Amino acid sequence: MVRSCSIAVVGATGAVGRVFLRLLEERHFPVSSIRLCASRRSVGTRLPVNGESLVVEEATPDSFKGVDFVFISATGEVSRTMAPQAVAAGALVIDDSSIFRMEPDVPLVVPEINAEDLAHHKGIVAIPNCSTTQMVMALYPLHRVNPIKRIIVDTYQSVSGTGGAAMRELREQTGQVLHGQQVDPRVYPHQIAFNVLPHIDAFMDDGYTREELKMREETRKILHAPDVSISATCVRVPVEISHSEAVHVEFTHPMAPKEARELLAAFPGVRVVDDPQLNQYPLPLAATGKDEVLVGRIRRDSSHANGLALWVVGDNLRKGAALNAIQIAEEVLKRDMLVG
Repeated sequence: MVRSCSIAVVGATGAVGRVFLRLLEERHFPVSSIRLCASRRSVGTRLPVNGESLVVEEATPDSFKGVDFVFISATGEVSRTMAPQAVAAGALVIDDSSIFRMEPDVPLVVPEINAEDLAHHKGIVAIPNCSTTQMVMALYPLHRVNPIKRIIVDTYQSVSGTGGAAMRELREQTGQVLHGQQVDPRVYPHQIAFNVLPHIDAFMDDGYTREELKMREETRKILHAPDVSISATCVRVPVEISHSEAVHVEFTHPMAPKEARELLAAFPGVRVVDDPQLNQYPLPLAATGKDEVLVGRIRRDSSHANGLALWVVGDNLRKGAALNAIQIAEEVLKRDMLVG
């Protein structure tokens, strides 16, 4: 029998935090008590959870006393400060930031792929970047039967990846443009409505952005494939929720599209949507609110004999963040790995 547990959610009022709370109820997660935490400006906010109206409190070290799981989805600095405090209080931290992902003693987990890595945690488990998660969900079923040598990926990432303020800005700018009004960008360096920005996170010295670096390094760690060559171009698009990706993969041996479809269709958490003649292919609107990663446009890469091209779409707030975190907690409970 799975034990009931107490949890604290840091960043409960954010875009991911709110989805996380809905998923707790949808998945009947065994919760005995819930503590909602956020920054000082959100203290006193009430959020519905499991039929109750819970009050948000300020996140402090005392917030973690007697808590089994602490889910953090806030800024990197919040994670850097709060995660060690939660571990010291005896909690298992499941963190959504990039702060701990590449630490050697912190498992970076997508449960369908590398749940066994949870055995090596030292109090903190990281979840990958949302764009990484949906890509590895689509690639792992293929990689485990035909090792991948090279990945070229171009992402089309929704504004919800930046947070609630970016979602509001997209709506406001769309109305302003349609009414011929002046647009004043605040969240992004340029107008996002009716535009695309080939710029997510800071630029590095080599011309790639930090987001593109995350996709490379996180994919290698999750797949346990340090030698896979990966090049990413990450683009912000005027879509509210769900990221899309064009992925070109070079395998060790040729792989037929039919085999890829069969492998993907059999993998938990993936749904194949691939009948272009009937205009059936993954769309952000179709993925939003869904747990599965959608994969379609599966075809031979005409530029390489061992290559395939895929179109991958997923809800970045669900599988890309909140759902993956809950699945990690479920796996910990299933494996009876929770101390205390």
